[in-house]
Amino acid sequence: MGIQDHFSRQSADYAAYRPTYPAALYTWLASQARRTGLAWDAGCGNGQATLGLAAHFAHVEASDPSESQIAQATPHPNVHYHVAAESLPALADHTVDLITVAQALHWFDQAAFAAEVRRVAAPGAVVAAWTYNLHRVTPGVDAIIDAFYAGLDPWWQAERRHVEDGYAHLSLPGRALEAPAFAMTADWSLEHVLGYLASWSAVARCAAETGRDPVGEVRAELEAAWGGLRVRRRVVWPLAVIVARV
Repeated sequence: MGIQDHFSRQSADYAAYRPTYPAALYTWLASQARRTGLAWDAGCGNGQATLGLAAHFAHVEASDPSESQIAQATPHPNVHYHVAAESLPALADHTVDLITVAQALHWFDQAAFAAEVRRVAAPGAVVAAWTYNLHRVTPGVDAIIDAFYAGLDPWWQAERRHVEDGYAHLSLPGRALEAPAFAMTADWSLEHVLGYLASWSAVARCAAETGRDPVGEVRAELEAAWGGLRVRRRVVWPLAVIVARV
């Protein structure tokens, strides 16, 4: 099976409320590439990682199977967006210097993606994928988020296990490279966190199948632990990054 579309229903929330990846990640990836002419951002969503890559690469091709996610993507003169999944026929053989997959590798048909990486990768190209699981704020807030996440278990897809184990059981074609530690950070209000929770695929599935509002059900408890809707707190998501040289 190829990559499935789990995010079209909440694509506007995804664009508005998802955290951004650290600039240091793109700088490091560009330093590992032998050239910075062309990058491919596969499973790009609304272009979160795409724009970071565009600061370092002359041209970026970005693809996602969700038309509504692509519709939310920010235009950039160095970027061309495509509605496509694990393969991108628009890319010529052996031309891509860096291939990235941000928070999406677990949805891919692994064999199909590996074959496409080998087809499009320039000699010595780098391929990287990263993921993040639950955010951390304070012990009180974290306990509520952990329970909220666990309560959504019937609506998480099986592939989510790869996020939980930090891609420990997924691999990329080529020789593995060791990546430094990276984390996303944001200073958010609880209002922003609630919007972020609403962007989760399991929340959208639960709401569609049951008519419930899972985020609304936990709002009061979170507000009490957070200290108010508009109080700003530091939110941290450790990144799990896997990298290989093709």
